[in-house]
Parts: sequence; structure tokens; C-alpha cells
Amino acid sequence: MKDAFGTPQSLLVLGGTSEIGLAVARRLITRRTRTVWLAGRPSAELDGAAAGLRALGAEVRTVAFDALDPASHEETLGKVFAEGDLDMVLLAFGILGDQANDEGDPSAAVRVAQTNYTGAVSAGLVCAAALQNQGHGSLVVLSSVAGERARRDNFIYGSSKAGLDAFAQGLGDALYGTGVHVMVVRPGFVRTRMTAGLPEAPFATTPEEVALAVERGLRRRSELVWVPGSLRVVMAALRHVPRALFRRLEA
Repeated sequence: MKDAFGTPQSLLVLGGTSEIGLAVARRLITRRTRTVWLAGRPSAELDGAAAGLRALGAEVRTVAFDALDPASHEETLGKVFAEGDLDMVLLAFGILGDQANDEGDPSAAVRVAQTNYTGAVSAGLVCAAALQNQGHGSLVVLSSVAGERARRDNFIYGSSKAGLDAFAQGLGDALYGTGVHVMVVRPGFVRTRMTAGLPEAPFATTPEEVALAVERGLRRRSELVWVPGSLRVVMAALRHVPRALFRRLEA
């Protein structure tokens, strides 16, 4: 169960090698989180991530998980929940893709959509049902400001995040009053391996800043968190810019 400050004592990270996911885990471990599951494809990187969290004093276990294999999600994640109640599930997996390449390679574009949206819908529903069955818990979904409005240079990724964001908000409404809390997190440009080499966008942030925002959001039982918070105002304005002008802003 969560402590008096709303900090989860047990955590499942879907996307166990995600830099943001691991930053969240580290921050929560320094508070009161004691049990962590890292779900991801078996690899030396996943094992190293688990070892790093163990060094902070947490009990850490790994579980083989593939976002692109929805048929396995119910069985795989069901085994994790069978080990005991979980206070929080963090849906942190996703891929950026390569827009320039993916426009000419439909199979690559579909992989982005299947990972970021289809896989997330499957895993999200499985975890939501398990949390509802235990009667408590938080599902935190890492969305992106990229899903707020399609941009020419990343509309494949952005569209997948738009779908994920809408799904997570609807899921939160469906679970309202059940004891399960759904929180959508919309970071801007985050400095990670995934964005390395890309031109840095305004309001760039770090995994650690996203982790801090997640912790604060959990304490407040927020339904939507922007990182940084100033992006809420910026995106509210950009959402209403006429399309013809928006194209020129991007040129």
C-alpha cells in the first residue's frame, strides 16, 4: 500500500530499460518504494538496470515483456500481479522511430504505432483490470506533448502518442471511483538516448525532472501532468493556431 505521503511501496515498470522509467524508480526508491518489477525484453541492459536499483536498497525482479506481443500480456503480467498487490504501474515503453525513413517504409511506421499504441492499449487494459481487482493502485502513462498536435517532422510518432493519450484519459474516466488512479504524463523534449543527436526543442527537460513531476503528481492524485508545467500554456496556444500558419511555423 502507499505510505502517508502517497508514495507507492511497490512498482511495476513496463519498459524496464527506459531512462525515464528508471529515473522514476530511483526517485521513488529514495522515498519509500521497496519492491520493483522491471518488465522488458531480456538483455544485459535490463539486468544492469535491476542491479542499479538493488544497489539503492530495493528488492528488484525482472520479467520478460514484449510490447509487440499483446497475446502474451495477460499471462506475463498476470504472473507479476499473482506475486502480490502492486501500488503503481508505470507504462514507460515506446519508440521514436525515424520519420524520414518511416514515411517510405510502412512496416517501420506500423512498428512505431504497434509499440506506442497497440502494445500500450493491451498492457494498459491488463494492468487496469488487475489493479481494479485488487481495489487500489495507480497507473501512470507516459504520453508526450507530441500527441497534442501533429507536426510535419514527427507525425507518425505524434499520432501514436495522441492515440495513447486519448486511450489513457478514457481509461481514467472508466476507472473513476474504483480506487484505481490513472495519471497521464506529457513531457516535452526529454534528453535521453532516444533523442540523442536531434535538435533540442524549447523547454527541454531531463528524466530526473520528469520523475520529480511524477512523484508530485502521485501525491496530488493528479490526472494530467505536464513537464515542464509551462508547456500547458504553450500547447494550449499552439492547439488553436490556424493550420496554414502552423505549417509555416514549422518550415
